[in-house]
Amino acid sequence: MCLEYILFLLNFKFSGVIIFTLPLKLMTWETHTYGVIIWRRFRKKEREMACRQLWASRAASYLRISVFHRSFSKVVKDLKYADSHEWVKVDGNSATVGITDHAQDHLGDVVYVELPEVGTAVTQGGSFGAVESVKATSDINSPVSGKVVEVNEELSNSPALVNSSPCKDGWIIKVELSDKGELKNLMDSEQYSKFCEDEDSKH
Repeated sequence: MCLEYILFLLNFKFSGVIIFTLPLKLMTWETHTYGVIIWRRFRKKEREMACRQLWASRAASYLRISVFHRSFSKVVKDLKYADSHEWVKVDGNSATVGITDHAQDHLGDVVYVELPEVGTAVTQGGSFGAVESVKATSDINSPVSGKVVEVNEELSNSPALVNSSPCKDGWIIKVELSDKGELKNLMDSEQYSKFCEDEDSKH
């Protein structure tokens, strides 16, 4: 079956002209020719659209701009980072813990944060809670060992703080350190930035 006739079998609208379905026995040379004209016009418009899309893609490539939007994660300098994407800020024997901007960016909008109870013992690399987003639920691992002395109660009512301010207002727990020597197992900001780049390049 030719393409021109397929157009007559479909109720197709283009540039204000409607081609209605016609039974085969009613088709004449005039309607057949008219269908060819409309089909050719459609193909021309389709080609023009494809050319515009190709031009935009090449222009973006030339300017080294991705056609798809991608946000860039922020890495705060004076923090330590775990390879499970938690950060820790140490002040004396106290450590504040949260998830990184990179982690929240991949999770999407956070809708719930599971917090531990004060007094809970945590170990480096061990899970102490979870973050639930519109995309997935992810465990939160502690980058240090010790005892939870405070939790961010604000997250119970405003879990989105993890998205808007992951390394400040969106902190999750504070820990009394039991082994400061474990900090050497964590990454600094430059190492973590490189780690994220390498991890993203694999996906």
